[in-house]
Amino acid sequence: MPLSQKATYFHTAEERAYFGFITNHAPVDSALIFPVGSACEGCHGKDPMGNAYIDRDGNDVNVFDDWQTSMMANSAKDPFWRAKVSHEVATFPQHQAATEDKCTSCHAPQGHFTHHVRGHGLYSIADLLIDTVGLDGVSCGACHQMSETNLGSLFSGELIYDTTRVMYGPFEFPFASPMADFVGFTPEFSEHINDEGLCAGCHTLVTNSYDVQGNETDNFFAEQATYHEWLNSIYARGEEKRTCQSCHLPQLNDSIVISANFAFLEGRTPFGLHEMVGGNVTMLNLMKDNKEALGIDADDEAFEETIAATRDMLQRRSLDLDVSLVEESGDTISFAAKITNLAGHKFPSGYPSRRAVLQFVVVTESGDTLFRSGVFDDQWEVNDLDSEFEPHYNVIDDESQVQIYEFVTGDSEGKFTTLLEQAFVGLKDNRIPPRGFFKNHSTYDTVTIVGNALQDEDFNFDQNLEGAGSDIVHYKIPLQNYSGIVNVYASVYYQPLPPRWLQPMLDSNTPEIASFRSMFEANDNEPILMMSDTIANLFVNALAADELSDTPVRIYPNPATHGKIDIATEKQIQQVSCADNSGRSDILPFHNGQYHLPETAGMYYLKILFKDGTQITKKVLRP
Repeated sequence: MPLSQKATYFHTAEERAYFGFITNHAPVDSALIFPVGSACEGCHGKDPMGNAYIDRDGNDVNVFDDWQTSMMANSAKDPFWRAKVSHEVATFPQHQAATEDKCTSCHAPQGHFTHHVRGHGLYSIADLLIDTVGLDGVSCGACHQMSETNLGSLFSGELIYDTTRVMYGPFEFPFASPMADFVGFTPEFSEHINDEGLCAGCHTLVTNSYDVQGNETDNFFAEQATYHEWLNSIYARGEEKRTCQSCHLPQLNDSIVISANFAFLEGRTPFGLHEMVGGNVTMLNLMKDNKEALGIDADDEAFEETIAATRDMLQRRSLDLDVSLVEESGDTISFAAKITNLAGHKFPSGYPSRRAVLQFVVVTESGDTLFRSGVFDDQWEVNDLDSEFEPHYNVIDDESQVQIYEFVTGDSEGKFTTLLEQAFVGLKDNRIPPRGFFKNHSTYDTVTIVGNALQDEDFNFDQNLEGAGSDIVHYKIPLQNYSGIVNVYASVYYQPLPPRWLQPMLDSNTPEIASFRSMFEANDNEPILMMSDTIANLFVNALAADELSDTPVRIYPNPATHGKIDIATEKQIQQVSCADNSGRSDILPFHNGQYHLPETAGMYYLKILFKDGTQITKKVLRP
């Protein structure tokens, strides 16, 4: 029998005093349903003995420090969230009590649940500000005390907690004495702690819509439905099933001791890192720089680790981007940019302010810009946006067009709105679905595709098969009579708080908005570069004036399967040179009445110089 199964409480009074000092707590008052996170720090924070929470490479992976600088830990202190709640309340003050109660149900779940179960009615922001447990955000108990009752069937902050002072964990035979004695909660094994339904209650938000005058309607609107997006994916079923936890609490197969100060404990595996990262680098930076004003007790190093992990999630585990040359025809060259979603939900997902911008730039060898789409101005807004929102595109052939993946909400009159109470209808939703996403799935009513993307044969389709989890954007670039080398740059940028989306809130005036505005204006709000792809040193050849003439020239066979071609023309040829996509040019050898292409497969550009001094350029493909 493992030692951890038979271990009992053994500490001396001096040791109890030492551990009490570490946790900064006596056992949590029996009147409280939830502990605050710092009550768990003594055992689940950094181990002064250097035994616990150390991976095989010697890195400290303790859960308290990782959690403390996450968006989850700071959900109730998030200044943007507080500002947005105040914006909603300022617009419809008659709904203040209900609005604040709904918003705190997920951003301060422990305080909200306690307030309701004690029979105190609706839980307000004023209640939250004097509630230590509520201000702890999505703390330890918010997940580890969640009941398995109706798990995965509840949404919009309807959460059920076990009030018997247990802490559910993923490991059998927990060493219970320290938690029971020092904190007052008993650890208990339960498989449901690894169930994706644990996330469903807050990551599917369906609310009642109000019209522009603030009157209640019969309409219900899915403002965010990340859990339902996951259900409608390949990751929710079959051999490729992956839970929310497997990405957002990535597992280490190392043997990790999970309680500090107990040298005899055996390691546990697999161990879930409590990084809980998403994609919001912007807010993490803002909170790090304003942690004293926000009451966040965490050091900069811990914040930097969380920010680095968030960038890693965005840049390595969210999207793939591939750009390819399609064809050159006359004065136009065509490319295809394919974006593939690697996440288990739409990208971007969650709160509807978030967007991903596809930037596409073609530059000549001398540095002149032939084409640019999706370029930002000095305020980090995209240039050339349409008046309300940019539509979805399958083909982009003008610089004023830009592909933006986003969820745009409209009010009861069909006009763009950022007020969640007014959200009545989707005006656009071309966020890239996850693989295995189908329109006939039972959850589709909450995760619909809206707008031009519905008619795009490349959106979530590959070779006419639905569920590809990708999109292809076709770029047709006018060469403007340019011939020579070009470099092609495609990039995807992520923005959680775009300027246009923020502006209606920033135009309002509440203390919370004023506080957020000052922090935001001082913050580095540069969009995060997620992924890029480049085609370098591509030789292009615009249709020259000579080719516009009636000079009859035919090249055959084309494609040149065996690398040998004939050139039929009435003019006398002096010389034929051949350039590849790198721009390198060579004289073509001529044997037995045929020209011989290079051995390497690819597209070649033949410059035919005639004895009368004229010349013409033709393309030939060697498969």
